[in-house]
Amino acid sequence: MSLYQKQKKIYARAVSGWFAGWRWALVWATQLVFYGLPWLEWNARQAVLFDLAARRFYIFGLVLYPQDFIYLTGLLIISAYALFLFTAVAGRLWCGYACPQTVYTEIFMWVERKVEGDRAQRMKRDAGGWTLDRLWRMTAKQGAWIAIALWTGFTFVGYFTPIKTLAASALSFGFGPWEWFWVLFYGFATYGNAGWMREQVCKYMCPYARFQSAMFDRDTMIISYDAERGEPRGTRGRKTDLKAANLGHCIDCGLCVQVCPTGIDIRKGLQYECIGCAACIDVCNGVMDKMNYPRGLVRYATLNGMAGHWTKAEMFRHVLRPRVLVYTAILVLIVGALGVSLWLRAPFKVDVVRDRASLARIVDDGWIENVYTLQMMNTTERPQRYSAVATGLDGIVLDGGREIMLAPAENKWVPVAVRVPPEVAAQAGAGAHKIVIQVKLLDGDTTLDEKTTFMVPR
Repeated sequence: MSLYQKQKKIYARAVSGWFAGWRWALVWATQLVFYGLPWLEWNARQAVLFDLAARRFYIFGLVLYPQDFIYLTGLLIISAYALFLFTAVAGRLWCGYACPQTVYTEIFMWVERKVEGDRAQRMKRDAGGWTLDRLWRMTAKQGAWIAIALWTGFTFVGYFTPIKTLAASALSFGFGPWEWFWVLFYGFATYGNAGWMREQVCKYMCPYARFQSAMFDRDTMIISYDAERGEPRGTRGRKTDLKAANLGHCIDCGLCVQVCPTGIDIRKGLQYECIGCAACIDVCNGVMDKMNYPRGLVRYATLNGMAGHWTKAEMFRHVLRPRVLVYTAILVLIVGALGVSLWLRAPFKVDVVRDRASLARIVDDGWIENVYTLQMMNTTERPQRYSAVATGLDGIVLDGGREIMLAPAENKWVPVAVRVPPEVAAQAGAGAHKIVIQVKLLDGDTTLDEKTTFMVPR
């Protein structure tokens, strides 16, 4: 194959069936969440908002700060192990049903079919050259694609800029430069990937297609063609005697290739281009029904199951193998640990920052004073009151922290002064001495201890 060979356009045929129904159910579910979530309100604000300017991330009743990056790490680890688990059990379930590339390609293909017709009509119209009919249909399709893409980009930006504010700006084209960039960039990516590149993204750009085989084994449920039952293939009538004609159940109609969004022939075995959408299963089952043959010529099965002629129950029993059990155990532990960590998360955070301009100074009556700044963060959406004290040296006193008020989700810098009597300082000696600044939530029982040092000058 030439490196510069022209890409052959794939005209995917529409298909209906059990798996197609599940695929569309997930299209609806994912898009209702994606498009609807920014408009949902929670505590008089947007329910899910990643406010980068204020460095606050709101997820329903949870308020996170950059210091909570560990939770994002945990979420990514959970996503990775979930992908490993699902792939080990049943192949590319994510790719076939919930991947944004698959979801938006389904939406764009649905628009294409509604405007230009199904596979045969599109092929005939494209082969016939440019006509007025083809021009207006192409214009209508492209217009619908661009509208969906721009709305998708607008919604994406709405997770970072309050979407109602963004909508008001959109009416007057008053976006800021970054809003313009991300709306157009994300919209262009959606339009290009789902409208034009489609299967090329899955085949050439997505790394998962290349390393998926490392997570497969002979007990992974994959979309399989039963060659023993289907071969030799060939056309025939419904009443043809298969034994006399020396034919299998495959009538070589080619529909499994026509419905495949990546254009592969599943009868050639598992290929890395297969995204596991199961469209070939639905269309083949329809053909088997018309021919009065048993369903399942193309079906979910394992390599060991196909070779050993196992039943579905036997194949499912082999799903609980060591690899799957290890993935499941790790996933449950990580999810549990993340859940417990969120449940036990303190309602506020404190960091102690020393005043670098003046390490220590002598004030009235010879007392030694160090100045600190408490960086305090209220991680809840209700006002909170705190008190602060210092411990670690005899007679130590903290001024400025008797009662500190923070508004809901407020981040505040509070200067405080810590003093010790001159006799204590003399007894402790010059240098750095460990102390603890203790901050207590007055409306609860949470207390945070932050270690720091107290400097005694020579």
